[in-house]
Formats: sequence, C-alpha cells, structure tokens
Amino acid sequence: MAVFSKIGIIGGGISGLAAAKQLSNHDPVVFEATDSLGGVWKHSSFKSTKLQTPRCDYEFSDYPWPERDNSSFPTSKEVLEYLYDYAREFELLRLVRFNSKVVEIRFVGDRQATDLGDYGTLLPGKPVWEVAVCTDQLDTVEWYAFEFLVVCTGKYGDVPKIPEFPHNKGPEIFKGQVLHTLDYCKLNEEASTQLFRGKKVVVVGYKKSAIDLALECAQANQGPEGQTCTMVVRTLHWTVPHYWVWGLPFYLFYSTRSSQFLHERPNLGLWRTALSNLLSPARKAVSKIIESYLVWKLPLDKYGLKPDHPFEEDYASCQMAILPENFFTEADKGNIAFKRASKWWFCEEGVEFEDKTKLKADVVVLATGYDGKKKLKDIIPEPFRSLIEPPSGMMHLYRGTINPLIPNMAFVGYIESVSNLHTAELRCKWLARLVDDEFKLPTVERMLQQTNKEMEIMKRTTRFYERSCISTFSINHSDEICEEMGWTSWRKRNWLAEAFSPYNSQDYEEEK
Repeated sequence: MAVFSKIGIIGGGISGLAAAKQLSNHDPVVFEATDSLGGVWKHSSFKSTKLQTPRCDYEFSDYPWPERDNSSFPTSKEVLEYLYDYAREFELLRLVRFNSKVVEIRFVGDRQATDLGDYGTLLPGKPVWEVAVCTDQLDTVEWYAFEFLVVCTGKYGDVPKIPEFPHNKGPEIFKGQVLHTLDYCKLNEEASTQLFRGKKVVVVGYKKSAIDLALECAQANQGPEGQTCTMVVRTLHWTVPHYWVWGLPFYLFYSTRSSQFLHERPNLGLWRTALSNLLSPARKAVSKIIESYLVWKLPLDKYGLKPDHPFEEDYASCQMAILPENFFTEADKGNIAFKRASKWWFCEEGVEFEDKTKLKADVVVLATGYDGKKKLKDIIPEPFRSLIEPPSGMMHLYRGTINPLIPNMAFVGYIESVSNLHTAELRCKWLARLVDDEFKLPTVERMLQQTNKEMEIMKRTTRFYERSCISTFSINHSDEICEEMGWTSWRKRNWLAEAFSPYNSQDYEEEK
C-alpha cells in the first residue's frame, strides 16, 4: 500500500530546494536520487567550473551570499556550500530522502488530458499520483501517493546526449578512450589530469562545458611533453570574456526594464506590438554593438570562431558563455586547436570528417550535452508523456511551471533564464500561493494561449528556440507572476532604478 502525503518533490537541485522551502508548511517529501543536494553543481561540474554570473545574481531572496559584493565568480564547490547552508538555515534537510530514485509515476486521478475548462485545485484531498521509489539500501521499490507533484529533475545531468554514428563508425571501432562529460565529472582531480596528460585529446562541442574542458586539458599538457587538445566545433556560439562592453556594464544591454522594452513581450496589445516592431532596428543595433566588441576583444576571426548568427540569438536562447581566463592564451600557445565540422565519426586512430581528413586521438570527450526530456519521459506515464516533447519541441508551461494538460503536477527548472535560481525561486513562491488557494488559475484554454504566445516570441527571436529561454522578456515574465500573486510588479525604489537597474532575487523579497 502506498504511503500517502500531500506534496512530493522530485529532485534536490536548486529548483527542488526552492520548491521545498516555499512549500515547507505542507511538509513535502523530497526525493533525491543521489547522496547529495546540488544537482548539476555536485554531479555535472568540473574542477574549474564556476558560476557564470556574479553572486548577487545567483542567490535566494531571503538568503544573500556572505560576500555578495565580491566580484569574483564562485566555484562549483562554493555554490554547493551555499546551497547546503541555505538548506540548513531553513531546516530543509529533514524533508529530503537521499539515495531515493523515482523510477515510475502512475496517474490515479480522474481528470483527462483533453479537458480545456478549469484546471482544478492542486490539493483535492485524495491521491492523484503514485510514485515508485528505489533506494540504494533496499533492492525493493516503495510506493508513495501524492495529491500534488513538483518535478525538479532539471534539463542537465544524469542522461548524456550521445551523437548517432553510421554503421561501424561509432566508438566501438576506436582504439582509444571515449567518455562523455558526465563521466569526466566523476573523476577526481588527479585522475582527470592523468586522463589528459601527454595525450592527444579531442573535445567534441563548443558550449560552456566543452570550453572549460579544453582549458583543463591544455593545463594538463604544459611543457615539452604536452599535446594539443582539439575542439571539434559544429555550431559556433558567441562567448564573452567578462560583463563589460565598450566600457559599459553588460546588464544595460539586456537586463534592465528599459533595455527589455526594445524586445517583443507577450500580451502587449496592438499598439505596443506595433511599437515593438518599430524598435526592431534598435534591437539589431544593440546586438551589433556587442558583436563588434567581441570581435575586437577576442581572436574570433583568427581562429574562425565568429558565429554567423547575431549575438542576440545566443542570449535569447540562454547560450551565452563566459570564457574562462587564459582560454585564448592557451590557443595562442598551440595547446588548444579548433576543427570546424558538421559531420564526423570514429575511426581506429581517432575521428574522421566529411572532408576525408582524420584527426589522431588517444581520448575523445563528448561535450554534447544532456537529454533532460528523456529523464522526464522515462517516468511520466501516458497519455501525459507525449506532452513532454510535443511536435514543436517545446513544453507548454504556464508561468514556466504548470503544464495545463497535466493535472496536479508542476515542473520547475525547465524554462530557462539568465539566472535560473532567481526564476526558480519566484516561480516556487507563485506555486506555493497557488497551492494555498490565494489565487486561481485561468482556464486550461487560456493558459495554453499564454504559453503559445511565449513560444511564438521565442521562435521569432532565435533559431535555438527549443531551449525555451525567456531572457529577453524575463522582467515581463516576473511582472505577470507578481500581478497574479497580487504583488506590485514594479519592485524598485524609484523610477530611475526601475528603468536602468538590473533585477535580481533581492527585488522579490516577500511582501509583508
């Protein structure tokens, strides 16, 4: 017989912690598959991994960093310590069941996925979901029943995304070692250094993990015995060396209310939509200003690393990466090389490309990302599983949280922003008030209309829209959440700060 509780939370990363804190008055049960909190900060980080934003942009509203004005970016270890300190401060560890992996979810409610009327109450007083949990200690499955489930398993980590290869051209024919970044993260510092030292290494990818990995490889290959690390790059993305552009702070370009006024946002109405269209040249000019700075500051042309798409498209898809120090210094020394290739496969000696060239390698590391949707589809039952990855490739999430067609279930951490902790916490505040019936959801049909508007904006803004990122209209997104909770949407002390200061978690402290 299933153990019955009101609320279950799956995942103990930043989203799971935010949900546990905001819903703590209901004593939720938090299932964490591993022995640690932190999610990607514990299990998908390298020794060199750092936060990509200043401390003040990555903190809970009621728990500021001890040194929040420190301009350096915290290491993954420091972020993990901060998350544990937060959990201890608010007594959240008592809610967490470690080494408890959710392996199956069953729907035992009575609402159909096709209902377009009222969504219904989140706590109906009877079980809606049954959850099967496997623990390390027991080779058995325990069942739990919940009125409401919050899924916080995240888009990254756990399930590696592995490229598909032609027959007899996969890793099995390569005589060297092949691993994914997920495997690399499990190595200690000595083992990771030994993996690269004196080896010909190929890193496949050109996003943040690949860039960090290439630098670690170069640092392990200093001296006369060192070998070159080659990055195989399929899609180029803009990278930035720091948060300054032509002497101006980066936030002025995208992270203030005035800068986001240039961008398209949902629910603008006819005249404001027309104004947004008229401002299109200004948006392009902002992107060009940043691109000109990056081309001047970084040797992108020298190495053939200048993307063909505008900077705005990477920012609008949350793919802007901060370059680690000395990355291009190592490239200039010959320790990091680049190979552009849209198609490649394995051969005995290394990798081969569509232009018939080959690259010898001892180690190939796949920095090819993660399959977060597979994690969801492995546990979400039909008929709801098909809603996780609809034909558009984007999941409908009202306020970034509720899929209108999936009853009594929330998803936190799947719609991205520049600061995922900030948006996760604000959505969990909204969710807690919704659970407590402080306001009502619109009809399922109206929620679908809202999510469709947001998706259409993403599609018009960036070719990488499937990443579901709200960075160009994040303040508007927060405004609508605040208004629905009955909060004031303009959070600054005066109109000057409102127009030209960036928003962060401290602006969304609890209203008394």
